[in-house]
Amino acid sequence: MEKNKSILVTGGCGFIGANFVRLLLKTRPQYRIINLDLLTYAGNLHNLEGISESTQYRFAKGDICDRQLLDTLFKNEQIDTVVHFAAESHVDRSITGPAAFINTNIIGTFSLLETARECWLSEQATSGEYCFLHVSTDEVYGSLGETGYFSEETPFDPRSPYSASKASSDHLVSAYFHTYGLPAIITNCSNNYGPYQFPEKLIPLIFHNSLGGKELPVYGDGKNVRDWLYVEDHCEAILEVIEKGTTGRSYNIGGNNEKQNIEVVHTICDLLDSKVGQLPNQQPRRSLVRYVTDRLGHDRRYAIDASRIKNELGWQPRMSFEKGIEQTIDWYLENSQWVETVIDGTYQDYYRQMYENR
Repeated sequence: MEKNKSILVTGGCGFIGANFVRLLLKTRPQYRIINLDLLTYAGNLHNLEGISESTQYRFAKGDICDRQLLDTLFKNEQIDTVVHFAAESHVDRSITGPAAFINTNIIGTFSLLETARECWLSEQATSGEYCFLHVSTDEVYGSLGETGYFSEETPFDPRSPYSASKASSDHLVSAYFHTYGLPAIITNCSNNYGPYQFPEKLIPLIFHNSLGGKELPVYGDGKNVRDWLYVEDHCEAILEVIEKGTTGRSYNIGGNNEKQNIEVVHTICDLLDSKVGQLPNQQPRRSLVRYVTDRLGHDRRYAIDASRIKNELGWQPRMSFEKGIEQTIDWYLENSQWVETVIDGTYQDYYRQMYENR
C-alpha cells in the first residue's frame, strides 16, 4: 500500500483537475485531498457533483496568489504533496487579455513555490517526503514541422502569451529545485479531451455547435496537428509521476494520437450524424464547417515523445482516439444538463455567493 499523503490539488474544479480528484477518490482511499480553486469561469463545482466533503476530501475556495491562505492550508492540513493544475489555459483568451495569464500562471506558481519552500525546507519543518508536481503543456516547446517530436530536451520556444507564461512557470519550478533543493517534478502534456471539458476548447465547442446545427469555425486550413490525450490516461500518468517519478525530472505525457484539427471536427460530425441523425434538412454536419482567419501565432504541429515516462515509470496511454472520442461524445450526450449549465454560466454567481465567506 502506498504511504498516506496530504495532497493539495490546485484547480481541482477544472477539467483535468476534477478528473484527477475523482481518480484519487476512486483509487487512493488512504490519501487526503484538499482541492483549492478560485471558481473562475472554467472552475466548476458541477464537475465534482456526487463528491461530498469527508475526512478524505475538502474543498477550499481561494486564489493561489494569496500567500496567507496558502500558508494556512499548508500548515493546518500538513500538505506534503502539491499537484498544480490551476492555470489560465486558453490561447485565444491569452491573445486578447494576457494579464490574467501572467498573474495566475507565473505569480500564482511563484506563490505556491515560496509557500512550499518555507514550509518544507525551513529549519522548523518536520522530516518527510514531499513532492511539488507542476502540470504544464507541450506548447512551451513551440511548433514542429511535418516530422519530429518534442522530447524533454527540446528547447523552449513559446509562441503565445499562454505558452510563454507556462514556459516561465516551468523555469521557476526548475529553478526552485536547482537553487533550493525543492523536491519538484514537471510534466508537459499534449492536448487533453474527455468528460467535463469547458466548451471553449475544440472538441466540446464543435460538439455543442454541431449538435445545435450552428456553424463550426475552423482556423486557417484546418490542418494544424495536435496529439490527443484522453484525460483519464493523463491523470493516471500524473499519479504514476507522483508515486514513482524522480525529483528534478520532467516527463512528457502524450497520447500517441496525432490528428489534424479538421479530422477531429469531421469525426465529431460523423459520430453525431450516426447517433442523433443528420440535420433537419438532411445535410451531414460536415456541411457546417466554416474556415475562418487563422489564430495569431498558431503553431502548426505538436507531437510528443513520451518514451521517458514509458521507460522509467512504465506508463503509456491506454485509450485510442477512436474509442476515446466516441466515449467523450456519449458522455456529452448523456450529460446535456451539465453542458447547458456550464454554457449559460448561471452556476457561477450561485457558487461564488455560497463560498464567499469560507
